[in-house]
Amino acid sequence: MIELKNVTKKYGGFTAVDNISFKIEEGEIVGLLGPNGAGKSTTMNMITGFIQPTEGQILINDVDALKKPKKAKKNIGYMPESTPLYMDLTPKEFLKYMAELKMVPKKERKQNVMDVIQKTGLEEVQNKIIKNLSRGYKQRVSLAGSLVGNPKVLILDEPTVGLDPKQITEIRSMIKTLGKEHTIILSSHILSEVSQICEKVIIINKGKIVAIDSPENLENKVEEGNSVLVVVEDLDNKIMSMKEVIPAIQEIKLMKDLEDGTKQYMISCNTDTDIRKSIFEEFAKAGITIFELKKAEATLEDAFMKLISQKEETVEEIVAKPVKKEKAKKKKEKKEEEK
Repeated sequence: MIELKNVTKKYGGFTAVDNISFKIEEGEIVGLLGPNGAGKSTTMNMITGFIQPTEGQILINDVDALKKPKKAKKNIGYMPESTPLYMDLTPKEFLKYMAELKMVPKKERKQNVMDVIQKTGLEEVQNKIIKNLSRGYKQRVSLAGSLVGNPKVLILDEPTVGLDPKQITEIRSMIKTLGKEHTIILSSHILSEVSQICEKVIIINKGKIVAIDSPENLENKVEEGNSVLVVVEDLDNKIMSMKEVIPAIQEIKLMKDLEDGTKQYMISCNTDTDIRKSIFEEFAKAGITIFELKKAEATLEDAFMKLISQKEETVEEIVAKPVKKEKAKKKKEKKEEEK
């Protein structure tokens, strides 16, 4: 459905996107993640056809976006982060205008607009002026604009930014429903949101792709091993001495002080043994009150931070490797001769 082949985007001497390739199948909901300046927005703008790549090929539903841009763009609905709307129009008027811009056949426009209004829950506000609508409804109008013409691909840039928890839940639910009929690329800084909605994640950093996988697989790769999180009240500060009492404990690390006076610790075990039973028994004997105990699970945020913070080797370091290895070898041989 969407395929990027060796795509590069340069601005003068600066490379914003560096030779990236990936494929998104029909019906997938995919999260595009990356820190600020990573090349994420540039990648999305190239897919939408807003900017052209310096090198490489972009296929939208098997249509080359560079050779046949109009045909490719017909397959794309784009919801930008800034929700650019005509504030003096009603949602219905705005969507009619979008239908004209997208060249929806005249006899189909009315029905298409009404279908989009229904899908995005705009029935009650369809005839109200957009500038008088809440932030949540404005987001819905922007999302509705991307749906006009029934494109096969939806590209949603920060679709829940600035919304309250109730509105976020509603938009997330809407995106999941839309995923049954559309291929979706979702960009968001809320990683828990991506984990809940997306089946696959593409992480980009410094213009290069550092990971393509499911959220579950990425989380499993940075799993904290055999560790548990425990919240305790430990008035006599005995918890650090529990390493001597429970031999399987390898490390006890303070994670945070909580407002109610309790503390959260991560306890790591050096075996595959489940030490929760031992913790319950021995902590009670030591007078340490346990308020919460659970296995430590990595999140998509943990995986994201680990992937983007991994040290990249410079060209000089790569070139120097065999030289350093040879020097170390000669040094070792010299010591052996001296002996």
